[in-house]
Amino acid sequence: MDTIAGSLDTCKPDSGDVVRPNGPVQSTPRTVFTDSSNATLGRHLAHRLVEIGVNDVFSVPGDFNLTLLDHLIAEPGLNLIGCCNELNAGYAADGYARSRGVGACVVTFTVGGLSVINAIAGAYSENLPLICIVGGPNSNDYGTNRILHHTIGLSDFRQELTCFEAVTCYQAVVNNLEDAHEQIDKAVSMALSESKPVYISISCNLAATPHPTFRSDPKSIIFLVNNGGYTIEVEIHDGPYNVIKNWNYTGFVDAIHNGEGKCWTSKVKCEEELVEAITIASESKKDCLCFIEVILHKDDTSKELLEWGSRVSAANSRPPNQ
Repeated sequence: MDTIAGSLDTCKPDSGDVVRPNGPVQSTPRTVFTDSSNATLGRHLAHRLVEIGVNDVFSVPGDFNLTLLDHLIAEPGLNLIGCCNELNAGYAADGYARSRGVGACVVTFTVGGLSVINAIAGAYSENLPLICIVGGPNSNDYGTNRILHHTIGLSDFRQELTCFEAVTCYQAVVNNLEDAHEQIDKAVSMALSESKPVYISISCNLAATPHPTFRSDPKSIIFLVNNGGYTIEVEIHDGPYNVIKNWNYTGFVDAIHNGEGKCWTSKVKCEEELVEAITIASESKKDCLCFIEVILHKDDTSKELLEWGSRVSAANSRPPNQ
């Protein structure tokens, strides 16, 4: 369930014009319900593996990756193959990558990571796309100076990461949900584009956690937020030079697919129109690439930026000393 809130204007009845009261509008939060049963971090990672052609993942269980393994085996089309030790899992994934184009293995933090690293180094030297997934510490333990099991007895959790930096082309340490989608997708794409191993660490308490960005049924909605110019300069010293010549952005997208592709565009000027556009994009147009241009007033910004702009303006306009 996601909450949509912001400072968009409300529409004037029978008019497409924007009504702009004094100061930012405090809009009423709107709620959009989403099905999160399969929208967990672990299922998102599993889905990405299947998408790129990985149907068998070689693993060794450890307490930091057990929940992650639950969500990997729940993905249709993904088979988990248990190995007797991490080095075997790494070399099995190496062979799989040679045969199928890309391979993957799952181990636990440090004690497993340092065991598998020789196979990862070999894949690096052989230019093999291999995705090494590690079940990492609880996200709450980062920065606490705690000494955890499965480590070398130091409170710094970077020992494993430091080792993998030399033998992988990308390292993703996923210990929060906000950028998890981006980090995982970047790691997978880097493995394929660079034909090298990558390292992905997933905090053990996040694997079962849902997030809207993990929805696989999340077609993408592109939002272009358009305030017509350079807001930060407007708040310091306004003038016609702060207004840019805008493109017809929705028209540009329409021109690309030319009525033949699955694209849908909308231009909105108030909260009601935005909510309606999101509803359409999420329901009747959910199979389309949806592009929504959101028109904002040039002064629709934070109170802090408004205050900062006036202070900078005052500082810049001080007369010269006599």
